[in-house]
Amino acid sequence: MTGPAPLYVVLVHHPVLDRDGAIVTTSITNLDVHDIARSARTYGVRRYFVAHPIPGLRALVERIVAHWRSGWGSRYNPSRFAAMSLVEVVHDLDQAIAAVEQDSGRMPHLIATSAKSVAGSLPFPALAHRLETTDEPYLLVFGTGYGLSDDVLSRCEAQLEPIRGTGDYNHLSVRAAAAIALDRLRANQQGKP
Repeated sequence: MTGPAPLYVVLVHHPVLDRDGAIVTTSITNLDVHDIARSARTYGVRRYFVAHPIPGLRALVERIVAHWRSGWGSRYNPSRFAAMSLVEVVHDLDQAIAAVEQDSGRMPHLIATSAKSVAGSLPFPALAHRLETTDEPYLLVFGTGYGLSDDVLSRCEAQLEPIRGTGDYNHLSVRAAAAIALDRLRANQQGKP
C-alpha cells in the first residue's frame, strides 16, 4: 500500500457538447475557477488545470489568478491565495496531461466525469480505493456545457459513475459536481499526510 495517489483535476472547455450534441467551446465561468480551486485545495489535489483554447479567455483566467496569488487579493484573503495557487491555465487536455507527467514523472490515468450513465462506469468507492493504494497519478477530467465530447471520453480509461440526487433531475453545476466527486474520493483521507 503506497497511496494516496497524486490527484489532478482538469476543467475542459473544448471540445464539449451543447444541448443538441454539437461540439462547441464554452466560456470561462469565474465561479468555476474559484470554487473548484477551493475544493481542490480542501481535498489535496496537486494541481487544477483550466483548459481553454482561446488566448483571450486564458489571459482572463491568468488575471483572476494573479490577483489572488500576487495582487491585493493575496494579502486580503490568504485562504483564497492557497486555493488559487493550484490553478494552472492550459490550452487543452494534452497540455494538462503533459504538465501532470512533468510534475509526477508518469503519464496519468485519465478518468472522465459525466452526468450521463454508461455501462461499466467506475463506482466512486472503486476509484477511491485505487487512489488510496497506489502512487500512480490520476487526472479527473470534468467538462463544461453539456459534457465532454466523444473524442475526450475515448481517451479516458474509465468514466466515473454519475452523481445522483433523490429524483430524476440531474443537472449539477460543474463546480458542485467537482466538490461532491472530490469529497467521495478523498473524504476518508482526512487527517492523513
